[in-house]
Amino acid sequence: MGGDHGPPVVVPSLALAAQALPGVRFLLHGDEARLKPELDRHPAARAVSEVRHTDKFIASEEKPAQAMRRGKGSSLWNAVESLRDGEAQACVSAGNTGALMAISKLILRMGADLERPAIVASWPTMKGVTAVLDVGANIESDAAQLVEFAIMGAAFHHAVHGSARPTVGLLNVGSEDQKGHEEVREANRILRETPLDFDYRGFVEGTDIAYGTVDVVVTDGFTGNVALKTAEGLARFFSNEIKTTLTSSPLALLGALIASGALKKMRARLDPGRVNGGPLLGLNGIVVKSHGGADARGFASAIRVATDLARSDFTAEIDRNLKRLTAVSPIDGTPKAEAGDAAGRSPESHGAAE
Repeated sequence: MGGDHGPPVVVPSLALAAQALPGVRFLLHGDEARLKPELDRHPAARAVSEVRHTDKFIASEEKPAQAMRRGKGSSLWNAVESLRDGEAQACVSAGNTGALMAISKLILRMGADLERPAIVASWPTMKGVTAVLDVGANIESDAAQLVEFAIMGAAFHHAVHGSARPTVGLLNVGSEDQKGHEEVREANRILRETPLDFDYRGFVEGTDIAYGTVDVVVTDGFTGNVALKTAEGLARFFSNEIKTTLTSSPLALLGALIASGALKKMRARLDPGRVNGGPLLGLNGIVVKSHGGADARGFASAIRVATDLARSDFTAEIDRNLKRLTAVSPIDGTPKAEAGDAAGRSPESHGAAE
């Protein structure tokens, strides 16, 4: 029921997803009176869907605190509950981002040894697709959280984009080790000194995102969200400029006609819908946020992301790397048992669709 369009986009997307993802079925949480006419228009979606009726929904302008107080029984709340109860293996929503994050964290809780969730965005680059996180869940992040984001981002890229051993970089104002604030420098040290199941490449800069220098770029939610919105704005600017230029004269129109095939390929490459779907990483369950303005093809892309994660060993990969991380002292990089023995004491413990 969420997003800019609700059922008229979500239901057609299920028909597309059913064709591309055989065996996937859907629990639709929402107003049956609005869902049924759309399902009647799309028999392929109706064949793989079950409606769970509720006429209560969370508005896009509601604050997360309001959604948590008044959201019980809403389509978004019920979708997340179906994930917690094992009825669904993933939840996809185009609704209120803050409400989705707050309700998901309340109902599902965080995964073991993880402190905060992160939103990851798939970013088209010169070399393929780069995962960037966090892009909005946390305004500030300390060193330990940035390291967790690196672990979650690498597991995501492996599961969804197929990288055998993802390369990971920390976003910074320069590539030198002395650059950046204390938290990002400390995260860099921990990642360099801990043997993890990905290839850590050190600091990367803003230009490296579009270049595709690494598979995963890690940053705090404030910086990541600004970068994401800037990139989206630039994409729209360049698209508008190209359109204006190619329609500026009869000769330009002729050139556009000749180059139409190449232009269509470029448009498809830069289409945000092609990589739509930002998982809320770190929760005890797979929750994927679709862009609120996504069309049916874009929402189907978010469903594919959720399905890829559900069918992968994504969670197990995160757990393996977290165990390796907690086996090493964050202070000097030595194994915790050795650190404790050296001090003459025991090692110290450290603390669906909607």
